Amino acid sequence: MNYWLFKSEPSCWSWSDQVARGDAGEQWDGVRNYQARNIMRQMAIGDRGFFYHSQKERAIVGVVEVCAAIHPDTTSIDPRWECVDIRAIMPVRRPVTLDTIKADPRLADMALVRQPRLSVQPVTPEAWKIICEMAGVDAE
Repeated sequence: MNYWLFKSEPSCWSWSDQVARGDAGEQWDGVRNYQARNIMRQMAIGDRGFFYHSQKERAIVGVVEVCAAIHPDTTSIDPRWECVDIRAIMPVRRPVTLDTIKADPRLADMALVRQPRLSVQPVTPEAWKIICEMAGVDAE
């Protein structure tokens, strides 16, 4: 299993919106960055990810699962743009803020710290465990 982070502006698509989609999930559409698209191409069904609210909140607020492999993004007529589908698994008990992540030297190499504008990011297994502990959720 691999781990990821999905960033969303809560005013456009929030954790509540994701939860409301239920087991069917929702496509992670609208990504128009080649690096982020290529990261989604590495995802497999069953991979887990953090759901991150950007803008003012700037915190990990939930855990999601990839529920559909890479496919054409239905919000674009350009075949270069693809996406995966994700579904909500659980909210975190304690949101983990960007400031908290930046303050932990074990997480200094996270893409969230190094490439904060990237909307879809890989998360190492070590970082996954550390953040799950901070968030009060099971890492499995």
